[in-house]
Parts: sequence; C-alpha cells; structure tokens
Amino acid sequence: MKFRLFLATLLISLFSFSQQVKSPSEFLGYELGTTFSRHHQVIEYYKYLAEVLPEVVQLKTYGTTNEGRELLLAFVSTPSNINNLEHIRKEHLEALNGNVASEKALVWLSYNVHGNEAVSTEASMKTIYEVVTQKKEWLKNTVVIFDPCINPDGRDRYVNWYNSNKNTPFTIDPNSKEHHEGWLSGRSNHYMFDLNRDWAWVTQKESKQRLAVYNDWLPHIHVDFHEQGINNPYYFAPAAEPMHEVITQWQRNFQVEIGKNHAKYFDENGWFYFTKEVFDLLYPSYGDTYPIYSGSIGMTYEQGGSGRAGLGVKIDNGDTLTLKDRIAHHYTTGLSTIEMATKNAAELNEEFSKFYSNKDYTYNSYVLSGDIDKLKMLTDLLDVHRIKYGFTKSKVKGLSYKSKKNETLNSNSQKLVISTNQPKSTLVTVLFEPETKLTDSLTYDITAWALPYAYGLDAVATKNIVSTSSNSIEYVPKVFEENAYAYVTNWNSMKDARFMTTLLKNKIRIRYAKEPFTIHNENFDRGSLIITKGDNSNVKNFNTILKTTAEKYHKQLTTTATGFVNTGKDFGSSAVQMIEDQKIAVLSGGSVSTLNFGEVWHFFEQQLHYPITILDDDYFNSIDLSEYTILILPEMNSLDDKKLEKIKEWIRNGGKLIAIGDAIKTLKGDDFSISSNETSKEEEEKDSISKPKSYASSTREYIKNMITGAIYKAKVDTTHPLAYGYDTTYYTMKLSGDSYKYLDSKNAVYIENTTKPLTGFAGSNAQKKQANSLVFATESMGKGTVVYLVDNPLFRGFWENGKLVFVNALFMVE
Repeated sequence: MKFRLFLATLLISLFSFSQQVKSPSEFLGYELGTTFSRHHQVIEYYKYLAEVLPEVVQLKTYGTTNEGRELLLAFVSTPSNINNLEHIRKEHLEALNGNVASEKALVWLSYNVHGNEAVSTEASMKTIYEVVTQKKEWLKNTVVIFDPCINPDGRDRYVNWYNSNKNTPFTIDPNSKEHHEGWLSGRSNHYMFDLNRDWAWVTQKESKQRLAVYNDWLPHIHVDFHEQGINNPYYFAPAAEPMHEVITQWQRNFQVEIGKNHAKYFDENGWFYFTKEVFDLLYPSYGDTYPIYSGSIGMTYEQGGSGRAGLGVKIDNGDTLTLKDRIAHHYTTGLSTIEMATKNAAELNEEFSKFYSNKDYTYNSYVLSGDIDKLKMLTDLLDVHRIKYGFTKSKVKGLSYKSKKNETLNSNSQKLVISTNQPKSTLVTVLFEPETKLTDSLTYDITAWALPYAYGLDAVATKNIVSTSSNSIEYVPKVFEENAYAYVTNWNSMKDARFMTTLLKNKIRIRYAKEPFTIHNENFDRGSLIITKGDNSNVKNFNTILKTTAEKYHKQLTTTATGFVNTGKDFGSSAVQMIEDQKIAVLSGGSVSTLNFGEVWHFFEQQLHYPITILDDDYFNSIDLSEYTILILPEMNSLDDKKLEKIKEWIRNGGKLIAIGDAIKTLKGDDFSISSNETSKEEEEKDSISKPKSYASSTREYIKNMITGAIYKAKVDTTHPLAYGYDTTYYTMKLSGDSYKYLDSKNAVYIENTTKPLTGFAGSNAQKKQANSLVFATESMGKGTVVYLVDNPLFRGFWENGKLVFVNALFMVE
C-alpha cells in the first residue's frame, strides 16, 4: 500500500514538474513554427529553462558577435552530472592521454551556423524542452551541449528581412518576394563570412570564441544542423565520399548506425531522406570534419528549406513545405542522436580513447622555415587548436613542399617543428600533409590547403620525429635610438603592413624603396620602409609613436645617421617613393559575390586596420569617383556598360582599379588588354572526335573543366611592385579553371609550363589552360592603373601568403 502511494505521489510530482516547465510555444506566446523567433527571444527561453531547472540546465556565455549579440551554450544533464560538470570534463579529456576514465557520453548540437537556414534554432528549443521534460532518463550517462545559434547576426538579419517582406498571411507561392532574399543575405555573419568553412582557419570572432570552448570539451558526437534547397529531401549520415583516409573505420561505422536510427523514425512518419551523397568528409574546416579530425563523430544534417522557404512554400511535387515540418525533422534527428549516444556511451568512450592512441602516419614531423612574422602567425593559429610545436636550428631532411623531392632545409635560423607525437596528431596530419588523397574527385569544397603553402613558408615533411630545443620564437630586439636621420625596416608580412598603416593613421610619413640597397652592412630588398626624421619634423611625439608602434608589431628598426647608402639608391633618389595615404572604396550589391566582398571588408577592418568606403551598386552611378584613389571590384558576374564607362574614365584620370577573380571578366573593351587563355584548336578538335559519353557520366565530364581549390606553383617577378616582399616562388590557390594569357609587360606572378597542380584536384581540360597563364599583373590606362588579381589572394581570410600582394596593390603599385 505504501509503495503504491509512493508511486502515485511520484507520478503526480513528475506530471506537475512537466507542467510547470513552459514549452517554447507557451513561453514565447505563439505556436512554434508560426513565426521566426528573434535571437533575444531564443536566449530568453534558454535563460528561462536555466532559471526554473538550475539543477538540470547550466548556461555558459562564450562570447558575443560583431554586432553585440550573445553567444550561449546550454549544458543539459542530471542534477548529479551538472553538479560535477567540471569533473566530467576533466575525466573525459583523460582519453587524450590514452585513458578510458569516463562513463559519460558528450553530445554537442550546433544550430544555425548559416543564419538564413533559420529552422534549426527553432528546433533547438523544441529539442531541449523534450530532453528536460520527457527524455530525462537519457541524461543519466549523457551530457548534451546545445549551441542554439552559432550565427546570431546572420539569423537576425534574415528574420528581420523576412518579417519585413512576408505576406500576411504568408504565401506559399515561390515567386513571392518573401521567398527571394536580397543581396545581403542572412547566410553569412556580419562580415559575410561562411562560418561553416571557418572551423580550421578561425578568422572570425564567433569561431575564435567557440573553438576555445569546443577544445575544452572535445565531445564524442558533434552535429551541425543545416538547410539546403527547398526541393531536397532530408540528408543525414553516413556521409559521401571522398572521406579523408585518417577517418577511422569506427567513425565511419558509427555514422551508419546513427543513420539507421534516424531512418527508423523517418520511415515511421513517411518522410523522405537520403544518405551517402553530396556532403563528403574531406575539407577540414567544416562543422563535421573538424570535430572528426579531433576524435568526434562529426555530422551534418540538412533539411530542405533555407532562405527561400519562409513559413511555408510550395515545392516542385506540389506539396507545401512548412516551418513546422522543418522543425519536426530537425527535432527528430536531434533526439535520435542523443538516444544513440546514450545507448552507446561505453563504446563512445572506448573508441574516443583509441582515437588518441599511437597511429601510423606517413610523416611524423613537419618542419617549416621562413620569415619570423609568418612563423608567428602560424603558431598563433596552432595555439587556437592547441596543437603543440617547438623550434630547432638543426638542418632537417625530408620531402620538400617546393620540389616534392627529398631535400635538406638548410636555414640556420629558427625552424618551426610540428610533430605527431601529441594528442592532436590527426589534425596535424590533415592540416600539413603535402598531398591530400582523394577517393573521389567529386567533392563539396576545396581539395588542397596545406599550411606551408598558405603561409608562404619553406617546409619539409619527415618520417621521423624531429627533436626541438625551444618552444617559442626568439625575437632579438634592437635598441631604439632617437634623433636618427632615418629608420629602416624590411617588408615581408602582414605585420609589416599593419605597422605601416598604424603609422599612416598617426600622420607619420613613410617612404619605400623601389630598388634593393645596403646600409650599415644590412641588406634591404624592394618594398623596405624608410621613415625619416625630416619627413616628420612637424609630427609631435614622432619618436614615441614610432617606438610604440615598432614594439607593438615586433618590428626591427635599423637606425641610420645618413641617407647615403653603401649600395643601391640613396634616400633622396626618385627610386625612394613616398607612400601615399589612400582613399579606398569597394563595390557592393548587384552581382558582387557576398563572400568575396566580405573577405575585402573584413581584411580592411579586422586585419589591415585601414578605412574603406562601401559603395553600393544601387547608387554607384551618382557617386563622384574622383573622391577616391582606389576602387576594388570583388568577384562578380556582371557590370553594366554605364558603370564600366564611368570606371574607365576614372582610371584614365588617375584612378587605380583592383579587379579580383571573376570581376576581370566584366572588364570589356580594347582599354583592357587581358584575355582568356583558351585551349588550342588542335586540342578542341581532338576532344570533339572522342567517343560519345553516357548520360550518367555527365557530371564526371563537367568536372574536367573545374579546379576545386588546387595549389599551383607560380613564378614571381620580384622587381614588380605587386611582388615586393616575395621571393621567386608563389603558391597560388586556384578556385576555377579560368585562366588568362600573359600581358605584354608587368606580369608580376604567373604560371609557366606547369599544367598539373602541386596538390589538389584539377580537371583534365582545366589543366590544359593553366600553362603560361597569369596570376597577378598590372597595366596602365591613361594616368591610372588596373590591377588584375586572377586568383583571389584573400580567399576565406586564411591564405596568409596572398595578403601582402593585396597590400602591395593598394600602396606600392603606382
């Protein structure tokens, strides 16, 4: 009798508990799925849950966005686990030392990395409510980490746009404006960066803050919730080929098991889905691959919908896809994922530990040498990923990244060593491997990214572990001498560029050398900066500003009491030019690529720290371009004749135009001498008589014309102002099969006879066009200049070695 009374009381209390916790619909005041929730409303709901269930939900604010929105994590588990959260975390990370110490499964669910894929944040609220009310038994051996919105700036941009443009009631007609988002879409973050491609490069504020917490936890399972085209069925794991060879068999197998569990629920509801297609596991900077290379089961889930779907839209089969449908699907896979973690907690812990045990890699140390500033930038990235490294001054022999032959790295200066004898060995292998093995050339993203190329450093890969003698870069400071005639410093990296722009903003006048010179037995190459006391006699606190700025950027200033050089041109020569302050504008809107526009915008504001004006396509024709010295055309599809004529007249009058990638195609007319590098007639005829191809092979035939992010070795004319700070070799990231012929002169960087990339995929037809093709060049037009950047040097903000080319285009090219 007492037991029955106890059981009845327990059931009543459980019922009361579930009743006292408000559902998202009850809390928000509208039925979930009938409107889009703004970010602050979502955050308020999560804070509400933490307030009413503090023993089950613990919140952590891990940062803010560029626009000031809160980035929040919710840790959900039993009261006992929440009270011991830090102990669970530390116990779990013992696996990095090869120990299986934990019995808890850790699941991290990331929502809305693409802002206009807006359903997942809504689904997160429904999912967490279900977990804390109906699925509490799963939490006994599981901690679930919810990130309700990775990209709040983009999401609110989309939600505000949609609410301003939707019909009332909403219309399902796909032609209606509410299904056609504008140019400044909500997909990307504030700076128009795709945060789902930034996990490894960590160029964005949101990524840096998230990775700091993610690497504190390294969960067993990480899910990245997305949306795709409105007519696509739901996608979930297992992923498609190519899968990177470092992915373990168990990681592959468990994806299959999770997929089967999802399929069970989708089958019950009659929902369509697909697996093993489109979404591969190769490129390391995704929300599924980065976790996989860190030991997790990383997965992408894709719901049909995205920015076109709104609250409801008619799809090709005549059905209506609603926001409620989309929520239900993400909610189902989210719960199914947690269920699989709970059922397999012991195996997850065991296999996670195995992942961090000793492995057999082709190469076990990567040794890099080069400019000390570039080495420092790379170690800053390694620190974010908690990758261990050291330094050596010994000679090291291994596979050269330059020649792909065994060579000795002879430099006596500090060399950076990253070895695989550390927990992050798999990630090291992926980020540094000289050649990525492709199991399938049909891939969703770029196929090459090796960091020595990206940072412009000499490197060798060795099969042995290279010992190190120190763990930090050694800077040898020079004593700052006041009242010198001039201060001289080299020009090699973005730190040099930031040093320069900081001085310019402080009204310090700077010259640069157009010819190499030697002074006081020190050699200085083209582009070296010369700051004279005479040029800055009217600047108050000149010495203080210069010294403080030099210390900030670790600049080694050589002082001289004379402008008379040992060799080369004296400081008063016409070969020593003043760096002019520039008034710079960039075109936005129209057919401009939002991603490349964002790369330019972010570069100026967050990397170079130099002002830029954004001119929109809508009112461009009313702008007086004479107010600007430089105009940047990001990648774009078209430019109307009126705008083009306006730009050409401005160039002839002394303006400088910088055209990136596809923007070059919009520059039509005899004024521009750049032309496409097409295949020969003989090759075209040879292709035309080949055997007919099957319908099924059409996609394979198409990729023959593509280059999916391959790295090519290019030759550099070091006398060209675009190439100041570079040696005779440049590694360029090619993102398409487009190519252009050499100009008659002023070719700064170009590919010679090479057709095949050093690493990465290039289709057979695309390869034919790369020999004797242009990478970077300039030409004169009247009093002005056109700068052609065929390959985007600012790609995703991570191709560090291209950034100085862009700065040279701004300040060194006349």
